[in-house]
Amino acid sequence: MKDKIVPLTTIRLEKEVVLVSIEAGWGLRKRLSDMGLREGMKFKVLHAHGRGQGHGARIILVGNTRLVLGYGMAFKMLVKEI
Repeated sequence: MKDKIVPLTTIRLEKEVVLVSIEAGWGLRKRLSDMGLREGMKFKVLHAHGRGQGHGARIILVGNTRLVLGYGMAFKMLVKEI
């Protein structure tokens, strides 16, 4: 899975990833950019709310900042494990 590009929702906890692309409209792309998330950035998946790795919010660590992303947002973020 290391070279595969997959939605953020499929990444296991404690894995570090790089954001490859955001497959969404202008509004979500701007919102994520305003949160400091841009293509090429590295971050770590800390927690997945909900049942196991299933549907639910994701908590990610970008630098020293924790961000909470809804499942829909995370699903539209394509990443690659580092």
